[in-house]
Amino acid sequence: MTDLPKAKTRPASNWSAIWVLPLIALIIGGWLGWRAYSETGIEIQVRFESGEGIQANKTEVVYKGMSVGKVKALKLDDEGSSKGVIATIEMNKDVEQYLKTSTRFWLVKPSVSLAGITGLETLVSGNYVAVSPGEGEPTRKFKALAQEPPLSDAQPGLHLTIKADRLGSLNRGSPVFYKQIQVGQIKSYVLSADQSTVELKVFIEPTYASLVRKHTRFWNASGISIDANLSGVKVRSESLASIVAGGIAFATPENRKDSPPTDPSLPFRLYEDFDAAAAGIRVKVKLSDFEGLQSGRTPVMYKGIQVGNLKTLKVDPDLSSATAELTLDPLAEDYLVTGTQFWVVKPSISLAGITGLEALVKGNYIAVRPGDKGGAPQREFEARPKAPPLDLRSPGLHLVLFTENLGSLEVGSPILYKQVKVGSVQSYQFSRTKKQLVIGVHIEKEYEGLVNASTRFWNASGITLTGGLTGGIQVKSESLQSLMAGGIAFETPEAKAPLQKRIPRFRLHANHDEATQRGTVVTIKVDRADGLRNGTPVRFKGLDVGKIEDVDLSDDLQSVLLTARITEVPERIARVGSQFWVVKPELGLIKTSNLDTLVTGQYIEVQPAPKNLGPQKTFVALTNPPEIAKEEAGLSLVLSAARRGSLKAGVPVTYREITVGKVTGYELGQTADRVLVHILIEPKYAPLVRSGTRFWNTSGFGFDYGLFKGATIRTESLETLVQGGIAFATPDGDRMGVPARPEQTFPLFDQFEDEWLTWAPKISLGK
Repeated sequence: MTDLPKAKTRPASNWSAIWVLPLIALIIGGWLGWRAYSETGIEIQVRFESGEGIQANKTEVVYKGMSVGKVKALKLDDEGSSKGVIATIEMNKDVEQYLKTSTRFWLVKPSVSLAGITGLETLVSGNYVAVSPGEGEPTRKFKALAQEPPLSDAQPGLHLTIKADRLGSLNRGSPVFYKQIQVGQIKSYVLSADQSTVELKVFIEPTYASLVRKHTRFWNASGISIDANLSGVKVRSESLASIVAGGIAFATPENRKDSPPTDPSLPFRLYEDFDAAAAGIRVKVKLSDFEGLQSGRTPVMYKGIQVGNLKTLKVDPDLSSATAELTLDPLAEDYLVTGTQFWVVKPSISLAGITGLEALVKGNYIAVRPGDKGGAPQREFEARPKAPPLDLRSPGLHLVLFTENLGSLEVGSPILYKQVKVGSVQSYQFSRTKKQLVIGVHIEKEYEGLVNASTRFWNASGITLTGGLTGGIQVKSESLQSLMAGGIAFETPEAKAPLQKRIPRFRLHANHDEATQRGTVVTIKVDRADGLRNGTPVRFKGLDVGKIEDVDLSDDLQSVLLTARITEVPERIARVGSQFWVVKPELGLIKTSNLDTLVTGQYIEVQPAPKNLGPQKTFVALTNPPEIAKEEAGLSLVLSAARRGSLKAGVPVTYREITVGKVTGYELGQTADRVLVHILIEPKYAPLVRSGTRFWNTSGFGFDYGLFKGATIRTESLETLVQGGIAFATPDGDRMGVPARPEQTFPLFDQFEDEWLTWAPKISLGK
């Protein structure tokens, strides 16, 4: 038993694993305590005039959108004469360095005013306290501001002081405008030290700071400015924003464009309005009509908006004109160029309508139409005597009409389509040659598609009377408006006929019939225009086939040119070989013709060419109706005489005092020593002429006087006594000879021999 090992002993340990858990708990508790201590906020006290909108443990302190503290408690402030509320605020420890004496606190809550809406975000998050860090000594007590502080002078941009006689509707946040663009705002305002003016602190954004110069003028652009009296009504406003919230506008006078940059330390003056600031552009306008204009009262208007004012009006020494000095809004500077037009607007009542009706309320005023923006700058102008036509850039179709007679048309006369007014006459003036009138017309935009290249215009002014003694009288008038004021009507026969020019040109016809007629235009040259005028008909066999549209002298002044439109079968008339002549009344003892022309007037007769030899547009009228003997059946002969006497085409050729033919014409012989008279014997009586036939002139009368046999007067007939004639006789027997040949020549004796009157051959007549 002695071999058993001997037990070893060791001393007992004081450490036990059970102590690990308390140790861990101690470490965690210490860490939590240190963390709680390190994150503990800094308590400050802020005094507010009222605790309205502030709630303990809910209202936060916000800086640049981040929460940096929270209101922990509220209590009344019993110290001092004015009661308030002291809010205990726990601020985050990391903002401790900003809690200085100049740090500012204020309550942010929703606010609606004319200057705008502020604190809109609090509708969702609730009211909060805003903070703006400052400089100074550390402190824990603060006094809250009653409202948000103005922009800091350290904010990049231009900070100015403007002195005003009164505040008006200006407020903090009111906009500052330059050419109706907001470029800044009013930061704050206070009474000056002497309490005589209001000092406005203004901020101009950095982008626009260079616009303010040393001589810049500021004026109050708040609300609407109305100045009314018997001379007119002047209404002015900078913008809708300035009407609601008030505002300031500024500009640098044109003559001060070289003004140096401003010195921010020097205050500016705030003028009462734009006119008082005299910051507009000075323009001189020479007026021929200045009735009713008044310095300082008469406005300058553009499309119903006032853009300036008449500053001075000086009558020129000749008393027929005046020079007006205008002050225009700086916005108009780019449009005061070559082509800008001025004119005086005053009420006017005429048959074309009432114009300038607004001047009855506001008084006579000066209207302006800007020129093209790219034109050369101009500051002196001459006013138009009346309103100019619509600008060619205005919506709608602008076109030109040419006419020889204006009629009762005037500016404002209507343009009618199916008796609906679709436009108006804008202007009229003479063409360069002074032979025509040029009428400017505007078609309203919604109707411009009614006009194309096929459109025909006519003068629809007043009443048109047409007719005659037998055909009755027609009375036409386009509408009551055109009856009183004049007017132009049109129609478009073709649906698709595109216009070729931006400003198309058309002829203005005298009436509807002239405008709608078709046909070919020809020119007819006549010696004189007696009885011929526009509208004289061109006839063929009693039917009207055309009409004269114009009567004018030729270039050499030796003849008259008739412009006629052939409307019926122009392809048969306007061609080579057609003949024209004037038909006029003929009165005589024996023969009277064309008596109808005494009532209806002279007209042009036409004989179409028998063959188509090609088209022709220019003709020379015949002095007499054309010779048609060669076209008629019968025996053509030539008589040779020493002189023509009173013979002319159409006089009769007789046999035994019975007319058997006529003279068709006459001409000089080849050697000019004889006169050749052409006659035509009717086919039935052609066998009467033989080679032995004798012809003599029966014109006038023969007188034979003798001492013992008395006086004898001989004449063929009363007709030959007046208009002349030719007689012939044929011998009997072998002296008769053979039948005459066509175009055979016979001598024409001045008088007959007694033997010839005894000849009485028996000759069988033709059928």
